[in-house]
Amino acid sequence: MMNWLRNFMAGRYGTDHFNRFLLGVALITMLISSFFGGAVLYSISLLVLLYCLFRMFSRNYNKRYRENNRYLTYQNRFLNFFRKGKNTVNQRKRYHIYKCPSCKQKIRVPKGKGRIEITCPKCHMQFIKKS
Repeated sequence: MMNWLRNFMAGRYGTDHFNRFLLGVALITMLISSFFGGAVLYSISLLVLLYCLFRMFSRNYNKRYRENNRYLTYQNRFLNFFRKGKNTVNQRKRYHIYKCPSCKQKIRVPKGKGRIEITCPKCHMQFIKKS
C-alpha cells in the first residue's frame, strides 16, 4: 500500500505553505458553515478544499512554486507590519524618536539625558531637543 502511494505521488507537487493555509481556510469555513447553516459558505469551503487537492496532485512544479512564493511574499508583508509595530513600541520605552527639521530623517535618542544637541547623521544639521 505504501509503495502504491509513493509511486502515485512521484512527480507530483505535494504540499507546501500555501496548501496548508488553504486547508486551514477550508476547515474554518466548514466549521462556521456547520454552526450557522450556510450552504453558500459550505460550497465555498469545498471549492477551496478541491483547489488544495488540485495543487497537491499537480505535476506543474513551476507554477505551484510561483504560487507558493507569491503567498509567502504576502504573508511576510502582513507579518512584518505587526513586527514593525511591536519593535516601534519597544523602542519608544527607552528612546525618543525625533525628525530632523531639514531632511526629515528619523533620529533615535536615549531617554533621560536632559537637553542635548543632536546631529543628524544624514545632513549633519545640529539641533537641540530634550531627551
